Amino acid sequence: MPNVGRNDSEHENHKDGKGNVKAPETAHQISSDSWFQVAFVLTTGINSAYVLGYSGTIMVPLGWVGGVVGLILATMISLYANALVAMLHEYGGRRHIRCRDLAGFIYGRWAYTLTWALQYVNLFMINTGYIILAGSALKATYLLFWDDHTMKLPYFIAIAGFVCAMFAFGIPTLSALGVWLGFSTLLSLAYIVIAFVLSLKDGLNAPPRDFSIPGDGAGKIFSIIGASANLVFAYNTGMLPEIQATIKQPVVTNMMKALYFQFTVGVLPLYLVTFTGYWAYGNSTSAYLLNNVNGPVWVKAVANITAFLQSVIALHIFASPMYEYADTKYGITGSALQIKNLTFRILLRGGYLTFNTFVSALLPFLGDFMSLTGAISTFPLTFILANHMYLTAKKDKQSSMQQLWHWLNIVFFSIMSLVATVSAVRLISVDSKTYHLFADL
Repeated sequence: MPNVGRNDSEHENHKDGKGNVKAPETAHQISSDSWFQVAFVLTTGINSAYVLGYSGTIMVPLGWVGGVVGLILATMISLYANALVAMLHEYGGRRHIRCRDLAGFIYGRWAYTLTWALQYVNLFMINTGYIILAGSALKATYLLFWDDHTMKLPYFIAIAGFVCAMFAFGIPTLSALGVWLGFSTLLSLAYIVIAFVLSLKDGLNAPPRDFSIPGDGAGKIFSIIGASANLVFAYNTGMLPEIQATIKQPVVTNMMKALYFQFTVGVLPLYLVTFTGYWAYGNSTSAYLLNNVNGPVWVKAVANITAFLQSVIALHIFASPMYEYADTKYGITGSALQIKNLTFRILLRGGYLTFNTFVSALLPFLGDFMSLTGAISTFPLTFILANHMYLTAKKDKQSSMQQLWHWLNIVFFSIMSLVATVSAVRLISVDSKTYHLFADL
């Protein structure tokens, strides 16, 4: 029987002696999912409609050598960093079902608060990107049939936000996604296969492409730095403990199985569509690959609609930590259809997604948001924090060389985070001036 809001041996309130940090019980399910279902949650994240942007936002600024080597290296270091966090899930003899709980247990209250703030920003910006993606997919579908430009991108973003909210009202928890993960996989396969086939066809029939890295001077350098943040954004959720909380015992062994699946089988579709898209269109590849492809209208419509629907499901995964926090804080348990519970979800989740949608329409610069998310939250949460937590927790069991390795990672990714943040802010500033607020891209 799944543990729902229970204070038992697997999950209990605790104090760590460093800041009197309490880890509250949860109103959501824990220890209920197989490793295979969790693997599909992770794979859904990396093969979401975001993959349709990596040809333009990673390969174009980095070129063939930088893009291919960068994606492969990012795969390896992301698996390593996520494995460090997964292995700490039962550190100290208890489960840490939230990223902030683990940080608070190791460091104290200040780390609990800082980690929660970073994670909230990370997930908010990821969800902002999903709403932009969903709106872009709807607009692309509209333009296939009506090329009058009466409907602007902000309108489609508003529609996308509304649909995301309706889905959030009906799915109470992360574990409740269940069969929707199967639908998500089918939707992902649809737009990935279509994008791959149409890109391949266009590439075979196209004249020689230009694969040089565009731009010059400072602009080119900042674009390359921004793309490095996109590399780590592509693979990481920033909410691994929350996902691991849903997995059945043994939690570390099962989570490692899920991670190995994610970073082997799960990354293949991402590689396929990213490399093929760049090969087909060179440095003219857009931030949304389906804007480049040529083919039957109905096929392109299917690709865009499936990308839209999959974005709705994927957003729910990345919004779930915020939903879990609110449901736990206000005691929302029991049947999802109870009037009290349904009303609460409509008001809170509706308000959250309304603000998310407003920001998406205000600054609809997808590539820039990917860079900023990677810079200010993915680097710190996934790489800096993971290495330092593992170093602190296992310090007595590590050799001096192992400790030095972790410190090198911490210093390197701290520098990358700082430089990439400056680059991403600059890109958003430039794009805001080049276009305007509520731009119709």
